[in-house]
Amino acid sequence: MYQALYRKWRPRSFDDVISQPHITTALRNQIREEKTAHAYLFTGSRGTGKTTCARILAKTVNCEHRTPEGNPCLECEICRDAERGALADIIEIDAASNNSVEDIRDLREGTVYLPERCRYKVYIIDEVHMLSIGAFNALLKTLEEPPEYVIFILATTEAHKIPITILSRCQRYDFKRITIDTIAARLDELMKKEQVEVEEKAIRYIAKAADGSMRDALSLLDQCIAFYLGQKLTYDHVLEVLGAVDTDVFSRLLRQIISQDVGKVLATVEELVMQGRELTQLAADFTWYLRNLLLVKTSDNMEDVLDVSTENLAQLKEEAQMIESGVLLRYIRIFSELTNQLKYATQKRVLLEVTLIKLCKPQMESTKDSLLDRIRALEKQVEEGSFAVAQPQERVVYVNGEAPKPQPKPQLPKALKEDIKQVTSNFRKIANEASGMLRGYLKQARLSVDDQDRLLIVLPDEISASVVGSEEHKQELKDLIEKKIGKTVEIDVRQVENGRHFEDSFVDIEKVINMEITIEDE
Repeated sequence: MYQALYRKWRPRSFDDVISQPHITTALRNQIREEKTAHAYLFTGSRGTGKTTCARILAKTVNCEHRTPEGNPCLECEICRDAERGALADIIEIDAASNNSVEDIRDLREGTVYLPERCRYKVYIIDEVHMLSIGAFNALLKTLEEPPEYVIFILATTEAHKIPITILSRCQRYDFKRITIDTIAARLDELMKKEQVEVEEKAIRYIAKAADGSMRDALSLLDQCIAFYLGQKLTYDHVLEVLGAVDTDVFSRLLRQIISQDVGKVLATVEELVMQGRELTQLAADFTWYLRNLLLVKTSDNMEDVLDVSTENLAQLKEEAQMIESGVLLRYIRIFSELTNQLKYATQKRVLLEVTLIKLCKPQMESTKDSLLDRIRALEKQVEEGSFAVAQPQERVVYVNGEAPKPQPKPQLPKALKEDIKQVTSNFRKIANEASGMLRGYLKQARLSVDDQDRLLIVLPDEISASVVGSEEHKQELKDLIEKKIGKTVEIDVRQVENGRHFEDSFVDIEKVINMEITIEDE
């Protein structure tokens, strides 16, 4: 019967445990000096060796011929039975499914009886944070003063959920995440023993995808080997099996976002979806890509820190010159939020597409960093001469923190010019004949007049006012008006100040003229 890699190559002694020397050394010293504690707490993220070390500790304290270094002999009857799970004196309990007060009471009753064959009766309680409050209370007294032949080993990924009364009665050991280099080296060693040919780049990617967990790395490797059984496992094979995306695609996607090309961005998403790429993994990997880009942009000599090839590093350095740090931080924030949302989303593609459009169009957000992004975009357009900035309006000044006095309502001139009336009456038809972008913004425009009898086109915000107020668009509008009424009319473009209404600063001459027409009809 086939045995999964993570089970087949599970460490059998403390010497086999990788990347946790601060724990294995302490435990071996205690065993060697006969100073083992009555209760241990092993904490850390998944796949870092908590349960494995618990089993080795349980086996070693009961081994009949343990080594002088504090390791089990692995040959005596106790060791062999412990490895087969056939030793009644080593009891493993899954607290996720045995978390009630009754379960812990049964455990307490079992501690009364002496070990059958071993020196110690060892209780390993996995996922101990899942116990109920009542169960923790039931365990408390036994954990504080267990019989001298009983050892408790509690294991958890969430130590913050364990009551302080339990924590204070245990020796705590924190298991660290395993580094990419360590995982990759271990995978390479095991593949040579398994006589499976694997590309180094493929192993590195699996090690990174495991996120510090050796068990996850072995499970992912097992999955990839099964798919390409009998073949050399390549980097492309790993990407295909895991539904991951190559960094070249991330580079292309980033450049499309920087250029704000929504069409190309969505086309790239379509391509990835049709290839069957896993969107949650894509979001996580793209966030990592952005993180690498930020490190390259903010620090020198990142070659030793970044786990990327020389070609990819050169690519990152080029892209770092194309984007500002503030914009990059905004991208990382948005994609970090997306990664969490995708885990539970039913419409993952929609969420991803909306997020990418949000990156391309910062005006869709009102957060501080998106507003800064919009300002940067406007500054760039001004520098390139893409449009002329609309003339700033006079703003109300607050004196000594006092609220300003109410401003008088704007007054309509005694008589509107016939030209202004004629343009106003036909303005919506004129706007419909404008070019695409201008026509879209003019739908939001309202009309007024200033004290010099100029036609005012008032827009609701700075972006729309800047677009309509460009010399190119103003000239287009003048030409359309002249074509419609046969006269030239002076126009100016304004915007409504933040926090104010149109009626507070301007007279709506469309309403005035409509009222005059209604009165004449009557």
